[in-house]
Amino acid sequence: MVKKEWIDKGFVDEPIAKELDLKSEIRELCRKKNAVIMAHYYTEGIIQDLADFVGDSLALAQKAAKTEADIIVMCGVHFMGETNKILCPDKKVLVPDLNATCSLAESCPADEFSRFVSAHPGHTVISYVNTTAATKAVTDVVVTSSNARQIVESFPSDEKIIFGPDRNLGNYINSVTGRDMLLWDGACHVHEKFSVEKILELKKSHPEAKVLAHPECKGAVLKLADVVGSTAALLKYAIRHEEKEFIVATESGILHEMQKACPEKTFIPAPPDDSTCACNECNYMRLITLEKLYNTLKYEWPEIVVDAEVAEKAVKPIHRMLEISEKLGL
Repeated sequence: MVKKEWIDKGFVDEPIAKELDLKSEIRELCRKKNAVIMAHYYTEGIIQDLADFVGDSLALAQKAAKTEADIIVMCGVHFMGETNKILCPDKKVLVPDLNATCSLAESCPADEFSRFVSAHPGHTVISYVNTTAATKAVTDVVVTSSNARQIVESFPSDEKIIFGPDRNLGNYINSVTGRDMLLWDGACHVHEKFSVEKILELKKSHPEAKVLAHPECKGAVLKLADVVGSTAALLKYAIRHEEKEFIVATESGILHEMQKACPEKTFIPAPPDDSTCACNECNYMRLITLEKLYNTLKYEWPEIVVDAEVAEKAVKPIHRMLEISEKLGL
């Protein structure tokens, strides 16, 4: 039974016996309920290790669209759960903590974005996947950092495009494609914080290290990067190339997969500019814990619900993204 205080908190806070083997219990619950656990690269390492599938936003959407599970537990932020529910309306989609929102999605309220779109008629609307379902509903095609450049380039060079909500990603795509997209002024609180000065200091002490940066970073950080790419692309680069040291400018959760895949290599998190911390974490992703994952599976709550009318509109740009990505071999 879902208690009122759990609803108020946005997650199930039921006490758990200390002697319980949570990992075994979670896997058993998945077996009994035909549930699949999906985790984003930015969640805690213990969550990634337990998940059935770990990936970036594009890979998670692709996996959700094809899963035969009855229950999807999305270990990530709220918009990811919404995307899964939109793609799989007949399945139960759970997120262990509804407070796990996204600063980038919050920077683009659907009503304000809709007015922005209406004020600029004749534009194709491209929205980053880091948006709410309601924002996706006023979008022509959704993109992720893995496919944004290729999808933008699939449109004629003179296409008038609105791109939202990430201004850093939009500016980067404009710079590498020669486009002049109209950008919404939003940003990710994690990728905005990387310190140019501290990265330069790291480069001095690690002169052989390659700098890997996510395109959500500010332009000044991207100029320091040897490689700019999505989370999955940065992981692939680290695996496939011979360099032994990397300075990584994206959410530090990805270092877990990088270190697992390349135990002989050194991965150094790029630090933020507002603290003495050596890494840069998304506080929303860190809300997903092993205890909450267990309770979520046990009680099948919190469940993601998307308004039917919004879902009907939002699924179209998501399907269009998946279709273009498949066509382009992404």
